[in-house]
Amino acid sequence: MTPSITDSAVKAAIAAIASESATVAEKIQMLIEMAQGFQKKPKTAQDLRNAVSLYYRADELCGEEYPLLKARAQIGMAGTLQTIPDAGTQLLMQAKAGYEEALPILQELASPEEVAEAQMNFGLALQSLVPFNLARITDSIQAYHEALRVFTWEDYPQEYAILYNNIAIAYLSMPMASEREYLRQGLAVQSFEVALKHINLIDHPREYAMLQNNLGNALQYLVSSHPVENNLRAIAAYDEALKVRNSKDTPIEYANTISNKANALFNLPDELEKPEIGNPKNLLKAYNYYQQAWEIFTQHQQMEQAEVISQAIQDLEAEMGIS
Repeated sequence: MTPSITDSAVKAAIAAIASESATVAEKIQMLIEMAQGFQKKPKTAQDLRNAVSLYYRADELCGEEYPLLKARAQIGMAGTLQTIPDAGTQLLMQAKAGYEEALPILQELASPEEVAEAQMNFGLALQSLVPFNLARITDSIQAYHEALRVFTWEDYPQEYAILYNNIAIAYLSMPMASEREYLRQGLAVQSFEVALKHINLIDHPREYAMLQNNLGNALQYLVSSHPVENNLRAIAAYDEALKVRNSKDTPIEYANTISNKANALFNLPDELEKPEIGNPKNLLKAYNYYQQAWEIFTQHQQMEQAEVISQAIQDLEAEMGIS
């Protein structure tokens, strides 16, 4: 395998830093900044691995003399490890250990914002480990809540929206006995609603659309004795998301939302007062949305999603008696 340009660039940069007459602290800072460059705009997975090796070199240079720089290198490395595509449990466990070691030092020496960002990413790392029984979802939720002490809606609306979105998804993934199923779903719905009190369409359209779309999903699958009412609320939430998402500017997000809306229409009677007459009109609307979503996913090479929609179309054709 021929080394990529970035590989040789990394080697050259490390050699240059080694020969620099800069102080050790300046060299560490340079390594961290280079690593961040790779981490923020990676073109390939190799860029992320290069970032890890630069953070590692910075960490080694720190020794015991530069605790804050060492913590920053560890946090940077942890954040990179968890974004490597198909990061296995080993890399995620390494990331978790990095956060656990660095966070107490950051709490002592860094700004509240820097600590909160690390807690937000730590929460994500824990959440990724939950399916493998290697972390607890309650610890993930706690990390998000810690970050919310700093990332308030007034000062950091984007982070605030993402944190509440993550909290809601964490609640939805909580394993609970079936009779308590409604409880976790209710907590998820509540989390989206709390965030939407402050995140509005005009000032934060993108976050608003994300929260409304995901609120719709939570409502649609809510275990409840009022399924029709929940589906109506879900459709209203999707319509709010569609005030922002459209096929031209945000095609993938738009396709996601219209396919979610189609799912809700599939289960909604045409006339609420006469559910016995069925829902041929809503099925037709759902069919059109699915077709549109399938075209967008296929066009944008989102084959997994296209496959799911293709299956939904087949189910719907069977329901409508189209052969």
